[in-house]
Amino acid sequence: MGLTWQRLRFNLLVTIGLTSFCLLIKTISAQEAQQPWYENLPAVAMDYKVHIDAGKEDCYHQYVQAGATFYVSFSVVRGGDGMAGFAVRNPAGEIVKPYQWQATADYTDQVSPGGYYSVCIDNQFSRFAGKLVNIYITVVKYDAWDKYAKEIEELQLNMQNFTTTIGTVERNINDMLGYQAHSRHRESRDYALLLDNNSYIQTFSISQIVVILITCSIQVFFVRKLFEVKTTSKSRI
Repeated sequence: MGLTWQRLRFNLLVTIGLTSFCLLIKTISAQEAQQPWYENLPAVAMDYKVHIDAGKEDCYHQYVQAGATFYVSFSVVRGGDGMAGFAVRNPAGEIVKPYQWQATADYTDQVSPGGYYSVCIDNQFSRFAGKLVNIYITVVKYDAWDKYAKEIEELQLNMQNFTTTIGTVERNINDMLGYQAHSRHRESRDYALLLDNNSYIQTFSISQIVVILITCSIQVFFVRKLFEVKTTSKSRI
């Protein structure tokens, strides 16, 4: 009887332990699922091309850690008058970049308070034409290099100059990525304009050829009518 009771007690403890372990794993997995995959990266750069329908507004959200540098730029590639509204809200919901109807715009927050930024593209003033918009976003944590430096200093290595150099290189790389994004925006816009002009010229040329052919046919028809001789025969009685 005592042996059976010990077995039941052991099975009960094992069941409780396994249940607690499974709940702990689920809790950790849920917390990791809520965190963006790029949260622990020192720098993230994203480039999107989105289509905004006529009379619509689309908003996109980007998570930024506290102390990181947030940068976003947009450029209208094609569609309508080539302009759209652009606005940015900080994690507190305040509009830090008011709406302006323009072809290109950008915004930078050197020290972010942390949270989700909202980037909105407004095409409500264009009632008939959709817009193709290029959005470029970077999130850079310059203090991440200080963290790496502290870890290296624990190994009794003097890496101050190395850390400063790496930070400078990282800032220069971020600036170059921004310039490259602007260059890609201009290239995409020029290429779209080139395709539109080519299509317009082809359509206009074909229509002119058709008009000329129709005009020549009508002229030939009426000129032949002018020189047409009608023969009449009179019968004698």
